[in-house]
Amino acid sequence: MNFLGNLIWLIFGGFYSFIGYMVGGFCLCLTIIGIPFGLQLFKIGILTLWPFGTGVREIPGDTGCLATIMNILWILFGGIWVALGHLLFGLLLAITIIGIPFARQHFKLLALTFTPFGKELYRP
Repeated sequence: MNFLGNLIWLIFGGFYSFIGYMVGGFCLCLTIIGIPFGLQLFKIGILTLWPFGTGVREIPGDTGCLATIMNILWILFGGIWVALGHLLFGLLLAITIIGIPFARQHFKLLALTFTPFGKELYRP
């Protein structure tokens, strides 16, 4: 079932979103200051490529205050707009019964794109 969901996701825009996140990540990795943010875009891109069957969880252990500071910078410099985009698409897809599984994936992406530092992807 996850394969079918991922296939439909890719056909209807998931692949283009993945390419966008990867290009953004490469552009940010061109500067030393942008490397941590570029790595987060790669993580978001991977989740955008295969959202069904992939989960997001907090990294176990103590990440310290650095993750909090980086998340604040992320939100201030554009993360809020990406998260709001996933919120909008999730709400629009939740209107129909067929769109509910895809809306859940957008809400999962919302949680990751709002505060990506200190989170990891896993396969349950």
